[in-house]
Amino acid sequence: MAYFIESETYIEQTFRRRSVTREALNRLEFEDCIFEQCDFSESIFTHCKFIDCTFKDCNLSLINMQSTRWFGVQFFECKLVGVDWTTADWPPFHLDSELSFERCILNDGSFFGLTLQGLRLVECKCHDMDFREGDFSHSTLIDNDFSHSVFMRTNLQSCDFTGSSNFNIHLLENTLDNAKFSRFEALTLLYSLNIELVD
Repeated sequence: MAYFIESETYIEQTFRRRSVTREALNRLEFEDCIFEQCDFSESIFTHCKFIDCTFKDCNLSLINMQSTRWFGVQFFECKLVGVDWTTADWPPFHLDSELSFERCILNDGSFFGLTLQGLRLVECKCHDMDFREGDFSHSTLIDNDFSHSVFMRTNLQSCDFTGSSNFNIHLLENTLDNAKFSRFEALTLLYSLNIELVD
C-alpha cells in the first residue's frame, strides 16, 4: 500500500503504525511531523527532507538515505541498526544538525567523517559504530554503551560522556580538550597509553 506520494510535502501531520518496509521513497518532504510505531526498515529514502520531525518507537534499521536531509530531528526509543549516515545530505553551513537520539539502538552504524557538532545521544546502545574522523564537538553523549565502537582522529572537544561506558578512545589519536567523563570510566582512557595502573 502506498502511504506516501512521490514529491509530496507533509506539514504538521502525525503518522501512526505505518509499515513502509523495503519501499522506495523519493523526494518527500516532512516538516514538523510525528511518526509513532512506524516501520521503515530496509527502505530507500532518496532526496527526501525531514525538518523538525519526531520519531517515537519506530524501526528504521538498514534504511538507505541517499541525499536525504535531516535537520532538527528527534528519535525516541527507535531502532536504527546498520544505518550509514554518511550517505545523507549534510549541508556544510549547518555544523549543528540538531540531531537527537534518546534510548535508541544504533548498533553497526556509521558517522564516519561527518561534522555533527552538538549531536545528542542519551541512553543509547552504540555498539560497533564508526565515529572515525568526525567532528562531534560540544555533543551530549551521556549514559551510552559504546562497546566496540571506533574513534580515531575524532574531534570530541567539550563533549559530555558522563555515565557512558565501554568506550575505547585513544588519548593521543583524538581531540578531547574539555571533554567530561565519569571518574571511574575515565580511567579506561589511560589504557591507550600503555601504562600500568596500581593501587
